[in-house]
Amino acid sequence: MTDTDTDATPTDESERIDDGDGSAIDSETDTILVASLEESTGKTAITLALARLAQAEGEDVGYMKPKGTSLQSNVGKTLDEDPMLARELLDLEAEMHDLEPVVYSPTFVEQAIRGREDSAELHERVREAFEGLAAGRERMFLEGGGQYNVGGIVDLTDADLAELLDARVLVVAPYERPMDVDDVLAAADAFGDRLAGVVFNDIADAAYDRLETDVVPFLEGRDVPVLGVLPSERTLSGVTVADLADELGASMLVEEGADAYVERFTVGAMGADSALKHFRRTKDVAVITGGDRAEIHTAALEAPGVRCLILTGGHRPSGAILGQATEKGVPILSVQTDTLTTVERAEDVVRSGRTRDVETVDRMEALLADHATVDAILGTE
Repeated sequence: MTDTDTDATPTDESERIDDGDGSAIDSETDTILVASLEESTGKTAITLALARLAQAEGEDVGYMKPKGTSLQSNVGKTLDEDPMLARELLDLEAEMHDLEPVVYSPTFVEQAIRGREDSAELHERVREAFEGLAAGRERMFLEGGGQYNVGGIVDLTDADLAELLDARVLVVAPYERPMDVDDVLAAADAFGDRLAGVVFNDIADAAYDRLETDVVPFLEGRDVPVLGVLPSERTLSGVTVADLADELGASMLVEEGADAYVERFTVGAMGADSALKHFRRTKDVAVITGGDRAEIHTAALEAPGVRCLILTGGHRPSGAILGQATEKGVPILSVQTDTLTTVERAEDVVRSGRTRDVETVDRMEALLADHATVDAILGTE
């Protein structure tokens, strides 16, 4: 071997990392995969906010959602809003099929179970798309799909993707009760040495102090770095009544109070006395009930935590109910669908994060700057 050969070999090895099946990933691009313990934890907003923060420091960044799960279609065509928003916010020119090379729809899953999707071919598709998007970039941000363990049918869980694309992993986690720590530890085990840390998001005031004083030290004692605890903010966790009406295609019979935020839903299917007791224990709730249940309408309008009424079946309430709602500033929405269908659609509006937009990402940037160690997440400290 000549001296020239000796010098060339380490240089080539330092630039490329073999991923174990003969192909290689460019090691010059630092890659962060943002995974989530469950749906609707703010994963998209956090991914894009981190990318924007890195851009603000002068870095050339890219984005990819290898496995699309936020779909509006059961077939192979995606209408996933996450990569669309990323392309707009990060000023990317990439094609959608590269930003989201695998559409993990119900139809796709059925085909995979029947043996009609090949894992090796899917891995190659993801790898090729990644290499094209990462070429010449300093940092890539990968968004996981729904829950971190989704995709095992074709060996494309978030842990599989982290290995395939040589990524560090940031886990976004909710926290309401101490047993939630079990889920964090399970995710840490799944990602192993690739885990960069955990960010807790949308933490209610009642849980914040306990999380900071008890849970964070416990996790760090188990070698699970906690890189941020982000407080709950209504503008990030809820949807306005006006936006909800728009998404449901509802008619607004009473428009007063349409800028109020709804964070959860309850079904008015009980008797009037039980309904009033139940509604008085709720906060920032929309009551979904039949349009002909006048006693439920009255009970809901007497509860301070009810932000709107959604009446199903196309029934119009009495003039007295409309007058009472107008006086109290509680909007009334009317939909043609039945109660069960309406509940499913309303919950999907909140779960799918219809309020994700430029302002949402801007606010998440501020939250990360104030409540997370961004330098540690990006690896620049």
